Amino acid sequence: MNKRDYYEILGLSRSASEEEIKKAYRKMAMQYHPDKNPGNKEAEEKFKEAAEAYEVLHSQEKRQMYDQYGHAGLKGGTGGFGGFEFDLADALRTFMSEGFGGFADFFGMGSSRGRSSARKGADLQVRLKLTLEEIAAGVTKKIKLKRHVLCDACNGTKSHPDSQPVTCPLCQGSGQYRQVSQSLFGQFVNITTCSRCNGTGKIITRPCPTCSGQGRIKKETTIEATVPPGVTTGNYLSIRGQGDEGSNGGPPGDVLVIIEEQEHKEFERHGDDILYVLPLSFVQVALGTDVEVPTINGKASLQIDPGTQSGKILRMRGKGIPHLHEHGKGDQLVRVLVWTPTKLTADEKALLKKVQDAKNFKPPKEDSKLYKKMKKAFL
Repeated sequence: MNKRDYYEILGLSRSASEEEIKKAYRKMAMQYHPDKNPGNKEAEEKFKEAAEAYEVLHSQEKRQMYDQYGHAGLKGGTGGFGGFEFDLADALRTFMSEGFGGFADFFGMGSSRGRSSARKGADLQVRLKLTLEEIAAGVTKKIKLKRHVLCDACNGTKSHPDSQPVTCPLCQGSGQYRQVSQSLFGQFVNITTCSRCNGTGKIITRPCPTCSGQGRIKKETTIEATVPPGVTTGNYLSIRGQGDEGSNGGPPGDVLVIIEEQEHKEFERHGDDILYVLPLSFVQVALGTDVEVPTINGKASLQIDPGTQSGKILRMRGKGIPHLHEHGKGDQLVRVLVWTPTKLTADEKALLKKVQDAKNFKPPKEDSKLYKKMKKAFL
């Protein structure tokens, strides 16, 4: 099933500002929220669709990737490049993480205890340097990073192991404070997060000494990043749920692994093609020869036809970089460079002098067709 254009889903132009994107998403989310449309599968799909579009377009990096490559640039899902497989839980997390909980309660869309206090953990970014060989083959890398994880001592409760949190006396454990007032238009209910417990519904009487009552600690962990073949500098791998642990029961953040391609000592990359400069002697290009050249996957034989000119580019099909998320590979381009010796022995000089005036050793005249053809090819 083909996905709709994200800008079309939110009714936006491609030049929409961040504020316009957020406003359009909020309007759709409020309209199609499942609590306002119980049992309506069509509304649920529109709610999920809007959340997915917002997750891409409100992120500068993901939006840039989408603008450049469309949905193909977001393939991969969990562990893939910016991919998304949104379910209802993801859509609801997006809705709540954007601070729309107050709107939800105002319109009667549920009143889960402590809902407004839950916060998604921060997303983390790491840069992963890869060689051209690793990019061509695809690779799995172990990455060490420091992130917030649940405190081992209190298991995220924030309370001392010998103590238990108590119900907040101000909000009676609801995490919310409601004020009812009358106006000309009828009864008005103002709902705010409880200032005493910060929306958790619980009061910590004895904070955990290990995490100082935060429920999280900073810890070095190791994650695995599986990189598909064909990536390039600026591509990123989204590893969901491996970022900072959320607070107050919120979901963990993600890790964005940003690819950096290391410079290669022999090859120069051009898209999915790679360029190699092959130095040859005058005798080799004049007579023609078979040579062995390095490729990204080892060595391969290349035929040099007699009379090959310096600067000519030969193509070795399928010897380049695999296409990202597609079948096939680029090519290896081999630029011939005729090497001129800088030192000659007396015998070598004598040998060359014998042929220097020969007809076939003289360059073409400026008004000849061959000269014009060579000039057009190399200038």
